[in-house]
Amino acid sequence: MSEKNILITGGAGFIGSNLSLALIKKGYKVTVLDNLSKQIHGQNPDFDSPLYNSIKDKVTFIKGSVESSEDLRKAINDQSIIVHYAAETGTGQSMYEIDRYSEVNVGGTSKILDILANESHNVKKVVIASSRSIYGEGMYLSKEKGYVYPLQRVEQDMLGDDFEVKYDGCSEPLELVGTTEDSIIHPTSVYGITKQVQEQLVMTVCPTIGIAPVAFRYQNVYGPGQSLSNPYTGILSIFSTRMKNGNDINVFEDGKESRDFVFIDDVVEATILGIERKEANGEVFNVGAGVPIDVMTVAISLKELYNSTVNISISGNYRLGDIRHNFADLTKITTKLGFKPKWSFKQGISKFAEWVNDQEVKTDNYEDSLEEMKKKGLFK
Repeated sequence: MSEKNILITGGAGFIGSNLSLALIKKGYKVTVLDNLSKQIHGQNPDFDSPLYNSIKDKVTFIKGSVESSEDLRKAINDQSIIVHYAAETGTGQSMYEIDRYSEVNVGGTSKILDILANESHNVKKVVIASSRSIYGEGMYLSKEKGYVYPLQRVEQDMLGDDFEVKYDGCSEPLELVGTTEDSIIHPTSVYGITKQVQEQLVMTVCPTIGIAPVAFRYQNVYGPGQSLSNPYTGILSIFSTRMKNGNDINVFEDGKESRDFVFIDDVVEATILGIERKEANGEVFNVGAGVPIDVMTVAISLKELYNSTVNISISGNYRLGDIRHNFADLTKITTKLGFKPKWSFKQGISKFAEWVNDQEVKTDNYEDSLEEMKKKGLFK
């Protein structure tokens, strides 16, 4: 067994495939376990999935599921490191496909750890993909109370076009600040809850069985290669597919809601540092660009880069479970691992749009996904 043997669950996905290729260049022998979900890879992955095709001849590929102990045993055999990406990932979708998200995300992680705790193996480190979604609304600064952690927004406020977060006892507007790793964890979606549990399972169990755990709380990862056909996740992909189909853009809330968009190359670099550095062992890290970008800026930037003529309108619509703002404080990962993002949003979105311009236009299924949410009472 080589210390360079590494298993990536969900390794045919966006982050996993990019990480696989980078690790292969560094001399790792990569095994990928992936079920090639139609939502991400299309009906026929051999033809529909550039992500899968980018790795299938370069890795040991196992088509299987983290819900199957048999598939996991086969994949874990002779591995020294596991990077666990396999998960269902749509925040909105998670609010009504609760059992599936729990079974795959929490159940799959539990099965991995059960094998590691009770059976013979050579695994020395487990890297778990956590998410910024576990923070919920994140951290804010109040003039009256210092640092505070607002709870989920109230629907009655949003019905009245009041979308900003509030905190009891604070009359002054709250100032958004970068969320640190020691911030309060209070997810506002089922997806966020499952990512919290995944992280806590790994960080709790692994040290007791002699395995080093590392958790990365990824912000909004984007870049060339991400799925353009998945209508449930990835605002850059959703906007791009709509524009390429000539469909107008409906910006939710007031367009000022913001996210931390981190370019895929930076995410891969941070993850490899976590794999290779002993300083990462037992630690939890934010991975982001450390800069909030509002949704209206995203829409306008893409429209300019595609020379699109679609209309961009601010609708006041909202989805229950969505957060208002969140961006990462990167002090810890910079100090402990030396990570600093190299890609600005302007550079990254230009590279992404350049790639999209070379792709076949995908069918726009976004309205169908919204209709699903309307039926469940989650889209207003």
